[in-house]
Amino acid sequence: MGNCTNPVWPCAMAGAVSCLSGIEDLAVVIHGSSGCYYYPATLMPGELFGTFLQEREVIFGGAARLSEVLQGIPSHYLKIAVVTTCVTAVTGEDPAGVGADRDLLVVDSPGFCGGMEEGYRLAMEALAPAVAPETPGVNLDGIHPADPFSRGNLREAERLLALSGTTPATIFTDTTLDRLGRAAPVSLSVNPDLAGGAGRRIGSLLGLPAVAAAFRALGEECEGCDPGPVLEEVERAEERITHAADKYLRRHDPPTVAIFGMSAPSVYAAEMLATYLDCGIAAIGSRNDPGPSRFRVGKTTSLEEIRAVLDREQPDLVLGSSYERMVHPQGAFVGITLPLRGRIQLRARPLAGVEGALDLMEQVLNACMDRERRSRS
Repeated sequence: MGNCTNPVWPCAMAGAVSCLSGIEDLAVVIHGSSGCYYYPATLMPGELFGTFLQEREVIFGGAARLSEVLQGIPSHYLKIAVVTTCVTAVTGEDPAGVGADRDLLVVDSPGFCGGMEEGYRLAMEALAPAVAPETPGVNLDGIHPADPFSRGNLREAERLLALSGTTPATIFTDTTLDRLGRAAPVSLSVNPDLAGGAGRRIGSLLGLPAVAAAFRALGEECEGCDPGPVLEEVERAEERITHAADKYLRRHDPPTVAIFGMSAPSVYAAEMLATYLDCGIAAIGSRNDPGPSRFRVGKTTSLEEIRAVLDREQPDLVLGSSYERMVHPQGAFVGITLPLRGRIQLRARPLAGVEGALDLMEQVLNACMDRERRSRS
């Protein structure tokens, strides 16, 4: 689980690993115990390396073990990132000194320095991406391998850019080291809570109004970008969602909902459900520091806090992770944040973009109808 003070959300170390592991020619070494390695390894599909420090190495130093691991990393990796953990940060080890003969990038992001978003930020700062003004296209940020919607968000963002006649430039972080230094001047985000990358952020793809606004801005900013086809898709999606939601509301009362996840995706989901399904937003529990919202958002980072909110509100519908599904099994449930255990997901499901909005409402309506059927049986 994350760390002792934040058991339901990955710690900064895991956030740094998630950011770095999306770079295909960068090897990522987790310098710490086996527990520090296995948690991010269960969230991310790529190859990770670990030093798996034992008690003796914690006491006397893990430099020899780190050196051994570095020597065994395949040569096709152009660079190696060493991510510190609580143990190695407290003991003050210097990985850079150990790997003086290798091209090392040291990211000091032990679990106690914050949550996943903080580690992501620290890793991005260490990578130091740069803009090349001549690079065409639009960067995409907020992509990270630990996100169960990462592949879907990336494909949906690429699809929308293609509709508008625009191409993706650097993708943070599903890219190469070379492209990190040649980012385009402007960026779109699929998750504004994971700040980073390079280029001026011109908009977000979380929500239909946000998609429309972002592509209008791109039309003014990027030569050759035609937002028209995307705006037409947004309009058609709104019509489909409105029709499906109205059909549901003719037979059922609007559900009350509690939403848990990162702040920006949670507020996006709340806006969708309040706008189209007239849901009562009973609570929003943010895993990170809340951003601006017309809803009341509280930071909720422990299982005890989650249980207290759900016991108090008793919502009809819960959006969140496996933790919320476990605590409140009697409610309708839709997963919108990690971890999502006990379910197989093979297809690339988006949460952002036009298809992400359609998928979210489809999941919600089906979950609510299933709950109505169970209550009658």
